[in-house]
Parts: sequence; structure tokens; C-alpha cells
Amino acid sequence: MARVKIAYLGGGSSRGAGTMASFMHHGKEFDGSEFVLIDLDQDRLDVVRTITEKMARNAGLDITISTATDQREGLRDVDAVLSSYRPGGFEARALDERIPLKYGVIGQETQGPGGMMMALRSINIIKEVCANLADVAPRARIFNYTNPVNIVSQAVSDYTDIPIVSFCEGPIVFPPVVAKAAGLDPDKLKANLAGVNHNCWSNEATYDGQDAFPILRERYEALKDKPTEDRNGMRALHLAVAMESIPSDYFNYYYFKDEILRERQLAAKTRSEVILDSLPDYWEHYREQAASDTPQLEKDRSRGGIHELELAIEAISAFYNDAPARLPFNITNTGGWLPGFEESTVVELWGTVDGTGFHPEQQKPLPHSVRGIVQQLAEYQILTAKAAWEGTAADAVRAMTANPLVPSLPVAEALYAELATAQRAWLPERLLP
Repeated sequence: MARVKIAYLGGGSSRGAGTMASFMHHGKEFDGSEFVLIDLDQDRLDVVRTITEKMARNAGLDITISTATDQREGLRDVDAVLSSYRPGGFEARALDERIPLKYGVIGQETQGPGGMMMALRSINIIKEVCANLADVAPRARIFNYTNPVNIVSQAVSDYTDIPIVSFCEGPIVFPPVVAKAAGLDPDKLKANLAGVNHNCWSNEATYDGQDAFPILRERYEALKDKPTEDRNGMRALHLAVAMESIPSDYFNYYYFKDEILRERQLAAKTRSEVILDSLPDYWEHYREQAASDTPQLEKDRSRGGIHELELAIEAISAFYNDAPARLPFNITNTGGWLPGFEESTVVELWGTVDGTGFHPEQQKPLPHSVRGIVQQLAEYQILTAKAAWEGTAADAVRAMTANPLVPSLPVAEALYAELATAQRAWLPERLLP
């Protein structure tokens, strides 16, 4: 098996323990490897390291774990970088979600102006990472889970020669949302999704070998007037039937904007504020497991679950062990694999990973009914990457104005000014109003 040196940016995060548990679950594929956990909080790094060392020992693995709060030194001589960090923590995300509601806008973590602010913070860090890699690990590749994954990849691809591929389970998990809402067997709905991350649609879809849409339409008509607790799923089903394409359920933010905005404005807490309430219990659980001889993470007391960042881990294994795997990933459209998008645009699609690299599958065009909004979001993605890497506040306002959730230029200007001022601690001076 491959013996590689992997830096994990965000190794002391609330997802860190679950991610390293996932690596140990794949342990034989990484036997003999070295992991460097990089983060800002040494105490939390020590907790994750202890859990990992005990899991490796109990599994009989030859795994070396070290920690670093000095990013540059932690990256020295690594082969791969697994990137999953959150600049500003959930406190910054709370600002992303809360402030836009005052302007009648859905902030959202990855989709709206809140997602754009996350991109500005994330790329401010990844730019430093890339400069350090060029000096201390020039052969390293980045396997990215830092959100918004498409915009982070776009920036690194546009401004550096460092190989980067980003990952998200969306193309796997979105079709079952529609099937379950329709009361159908998720295993029988086969849909190939492509687009940009969190904003992909199907260009092919069958149910039990037949055209999926007459079946979905029949189920929607039978269910649309009945009470349901699965409002998110029913919206996605409605959207699939209306557009004749299986959506990412993140499109609910765009196509059901008014009702979701009202729900968010009336909610007592945003999603990030709920997570903030849970963090102390997560870390209490991790410390309990670090003190145990046989750590076992509990799903309900672990951020995101007990196995995290699986797609990136599978891709790292497939590449360094030359063990082909078919996965969805985010990569530049260099071969024109997704028609209707520039070759320099980072797109999300399916492909194969092996020891020679990432090999996207040629895609059918997206249906005309949905192609336009994905193209608009791709242009917003490009504008945001530019603003984050080298731009000014004026560039950031242009990017925010291009986002479909932002209704006007005056709203974009006022909203960006308030968000950037509130988050000035995590942004470069050039982006401040």
C-alpha cells in the first residue's frame, strides 16, 4: 500500500475526529503513512491525535500522527493536502446567515451572500497555503473539502499550477431526496448529475429502467396536496417534475426563495447558531474517547457523523494506490466534458480516479430548462474567485450582485459593506469597504 505524507488542514476542527476515524477505517490502504494535523488550537489537535493514535494501534496499523499550529512547517514535504477548514468558525457562519435576513436575502453557507463571504475567508487562507506549498512541498496535490468547494477550486486553478480537486457527496445524495419524497425506492432512481457544486441537475434519469419523469409526475400529483414534514424533499420533487431534471435540493433556495426566506426570518436560530449550541457536547465526547483505550465515536455526538470526508479519502487512496474508483468530483472543464461551460470553469461531474489522475466522463448537455441558472452561478463563481484572490471591495460587490439570491445592486452594496465590516478580522484589507 502507498506510504504517503498527508497534511490535514482543519485537523483540530469539530469534524477532525470523524475524518481521522474514516482514515483509520480505510487503514490498510494507508499503512505506513504519516498524517500531520494542522490547526490553530493545540488542545483540540491533541484530542484528535490521541483518538487517532489509539484507533491505529488497536487496528494494528503503522501510522504516524503529528500536529502543527505552524501551517508552513506542517506542510513541509507532504505529498497530499486534505483541506477542510472554516475561517472564523461557526461564529463567522452565524454572521453569514443572520445579517442577510435583515435585507430580505437568504444568506446560506454556500449559496448566497453568506456563501460568498465564506469563499472570501477560505481563499484568503488557501492563497497562503499555496504559497507555502510552492516553497516546502512543490509536488503536493490538494484534495479539497473546504467550502464553497467550487469557488476554492476555481481560485487555486485560476491563479496557481498546484493540482486541486474538490469533493462533495451531492451528486450521490440529491437523487434519493427526490425519490423518498415521492415514496419511491431510492435505489431504483438512477440519475447522473452535473453542473457546479451544490447546483447540479440531471442530464439523464431513469426509475427501474424507465424514464423517471412520468413516474415522478404521477407521484407528485398524488402527494402535492397532502400534509408532509418533508418540505425540503417535496420542493425538490416539485422542481424535478416542473423542470424535468433531478435537482440538487440547494436549488430550493432559488426556486422557492420567498417561502424559505420567510421560514428563515421566523426561525429562532440559524443553522450555525444551532451547531454552536452543540459544539461543547461534541468536544466533551471527543475528550471522553481520547481518554478511552478503545475510542468509539457516537454518531449523534460527532459533528457530521463518525465517518467524514469519505470521498476525498477514497480519492486519495485511489490515486496513491492506483486503485481505480468512480466518484463525483469538482475539476476544471479542460476537455469540455460539460457542454455549455468554458474549459477554465470548475464543474462538478462523475469520473474515474486512478494512479494517473482524474478522468472526467463526457457529459450530455444539461436541459435548456435548467442550464441558464447553472451558467449564471458559474459566472458568479468565477467573479468571486477573482475578488477573493486579488480583488477589491468593488470586485466583491460585482460578484455579490451576480448571485441570483441578491435582488439589486443597492442591496448588494449595503449588504456587502455590513458583512465585510462585521468580518474584518478574517478578510484582507483590500476587501474592506
